[in-house]
Order: sequence, then C-alpha cells, then structure tokens
Amino acid sequence: MHDDGKRPKRIVVNDLMQQAFEYLLVESQGSGFDPRFSPELTPEEMLHLGVFGGKYLTDCRDEFPDSWYESARLCAERHVPDLNFFGVNSGLPLSEWRRRGWIHEEDPRGWFQWYCRYWMGRRLPDEDKWQIGRWQAMRRHAAQVRRHCLPGDDTCRPKQRQALLNWAYDSRLF
Repeated sequence: MHDDGKRPKRIVVNDLMQQAFEYLLVESQGSGFDPRFSPELTPEEMLHLGVFGGKYLTDCRDEFPDSWYESARLCAERHVPDLNFFGVNSGLPLSEWRRRGWIHEEDPRGWFQWYCRYWMGRRLPDEDKWQIGRWQAMRRHAAQVRRHCLPGDDTCRPKQRQALLNWAYDSRLF
C-alpha cells in the first residue's frame, strides 16, 4: 500500500526491450527515497538537459509521464552526443555495461532506467541497494571536477561533467 492508503499501481511495460514486463509503484512519485540516495536532478530534468546522446527511453513514452518528453533532447534514430548538455559522449555502450554485469533483467537499459522507475515509486530492496551504491560511487568524479575546475567552467572536464549528469549529479553547479 502507498503511504496514502491507496493500492500499489501496476505498470505493464511493452517496449523494444521488455514485453509484458510488470512492476508495482509502492511509493508516490519522487518520494520515499532511501536516505542514502539524494539525486540532484529528476529524470525529467536530466532528459531536458540532454543525457545519453538523446537515445534513452525514446520507445518508453507509455511508461513515463508525458512531461518528461515535452522538451527532452531526444533522437529515436541514433545516439547523438551533441544532444548531451556538454555536447560530448561520456559513456560506454550498452554492450560493455552488459559485459561488466551492470545490467540486470529488471532494468535492461541500466542505471537510468532503474532511477526512472525508482523515482516513479517502484522499490526492489536488493536492486535499490546495489544501484544506490553505484550512484554513491560517482561522488569521486564530482570531487575530481571540484578539485580541478573553476566553479562554472563548463569547458573543464566536459566528459566527466556529462557522466555526472547521467547519474543525476548537477555538475553545472561546480
């Protein structure tokens, strides 16, 4: 049950990577986060800023709020690094994420898909703990940018800044 007494909402996913996949939303959107997890950007803000070369979640419009897509920087056809906020490619291909064991069945697109579903209210205790640990590990990149760049200098370490944006750290602020 939700904290407000409502029954959990069942989500059925039918996209290019999952067919008839179901999960429950047990928390209200954007709330009930683990106290160790305090992202600086919402999924909607991330999509509007430009992450993952614009290719992320382009076939998932039925799963997430319309507002996430209204001014999102997306390209359904291909990965376009220019759509990223910092205009650079900063990540590894999905095939490499799979090879390294970072992709789990529940979220075949990786961390950001987990975060979108977590933000919407899904909770999977073991998966959540693992993904939050991965998110926390990104702090070292934020520390490096803060240590080596002047505040507001977006030209300093753009790949690292973009990677931080991809993990919901607002690297525009440091």
